[in-house]
Amino acid sequence: MIQTNRIPMALDLEHCAEILQAPDLVPGGRVTRVSGDTVEAILPHARTGAVYRIRNDQRDDLLAEVIGFKDHSTILAPFGTPRGIGPGQSVVPEGGTDEQKVGDEWLGRVVDALGRPLDGGPPLRGSTIIPIYAPAPNPMERHPITRPLETGVAVIDAMMTSGEGQRLGVFAGAGAGKSTLLAMLARNSDADVTVLCLVGERGREVRSFIEHTLGKEGMENTVVLVATGDNAAILRMRVAFLATSLAEYFRDQGRKVLLVMDSLTRLAHAGRELGLAAGEPPATRGYPPYVFAMLPKLVERAGNHLGSGSITAFYSVLVEGDDMTEPVADSVRALLDGHIILSRRQAEAGRFPAIDVLASLSRMAEELISPEHLQLTRRVREIFSIHAEYQDLIQVGAYRPGTNRIVDRAITLTPKLTDYFLQGRTDSRSLATTIQGLEELLVNE
Repeated sequence: MIQTNRIPMALDLEHCAEILQAPDLVPGGRVTRVSGDTVEAILPHARTGAVYRIRNDQRDDLLAEVIGFKDHSTILAPFGTPRGIGPGQSVVPEGGTDEQKVGDEWLGRVVDALGRPLDGGPPLRGSTIIPIYAPAPNPMERHPITRPLETGVAVIDAMMTSGEGQRLGVFAGAGAGKSTLLAMLARNSDADVTVLCLVGERGREVRSFIEHTLGKEGMENTVVLVATGDNAAILRMRVAFLATSLAEYFRDQGRKVLLVMDSLTRLAHAGRELGLAAGEPPATRGYPPYVFAMLPKLVERAGNHLGSGSITAFYSVLVEGDDMTEPVADSVRALLDGHIILSRRQAEAGRFPAIDVLASLSRMAEELISPEHLQLTRRVREIFSIHAEYQDLIQVGAYRPGTNRIVDRAITLTPKLTDYFLQGRTDSRSLATTIQGLEELLVNE
């Protein structure tokens, strides 16, 4: 019998791991440069939107998304601060990051742009996988907007009625009560599910908004998604698309969904950071073309689709310097089905919601309300319009009562109508009650 000497071999696992991480074996690469909040790497097979993991010996690994290319380098936007990242560090692909597992267990929770809970509750696992950057529905597959959505906000329901599947913008300067109005919509509407997205919000205000403005009752059928102002621009961008995908998930279940996003302006700021970092040239007021291509891809996903579900969306727009012609506000107005303008003058006078009735408009209102309701809104607008026309004469005492009966009636009714539309942030009023009150107010004068 022939004996064979066997030489025992010790498997060096650490050495094997180093071999497997070699750039020739892993479809990744190496960091070549860190500039500001972006990282450049040599990634031969990279594509825009792909997510990679940057290995870091000193800190936790860092995820980053490909946002562009420069010469032979790939530009990545990290999901966190690139502190501790340097040339030569390994960059490897990370799979499945453009999808998210969701489920009904998300209701009542506060989560970040990566689907991680921020409220101290258990992890959110979910059973359904949804794409974050899904395309907008085929326009021929959209059901027409035929049913009104009661928001519980009297002035909106009466004067700028919105429908299930409509998209409206809330335009306001700083301090005009924008966040309070959005919380009223989330608390008081008759939607089945509310998806509330806070983009670039101050960290101090997030908890205050949820606990005090929105309240426990408002959180019952609500999901809050948050990316604060200190988060990376790519996360502030991602949270808006994730919120829209989550709204689509509930809509596809046949539910009536209210999507509230605050704000598109801060989302545009994040897009500007990413666009400039990717090498796009600045255009109007420093915004690169990418921003104005991204906004319609987001808002066009809201609305009605096949089935019985719907997404009614309210997007806030922070108007810089109260200039409605600034690029973001001007672009968004053209994309939406209506606009609600908040008045700084009314807000400073403590009149909330501080909605400018004459400047606000729902493009779908006439198709949603009865002829009697439409006639009533026209009468109210006429009264406000006449009062606004003679406002200067009234203030300086140049108008004498009794000169014009129509003007006298407008002077009498305008303060009463303004007071009638005042509403506390926790108060809710049905459309039927609002219309009845308006009719009685106008008939008695």
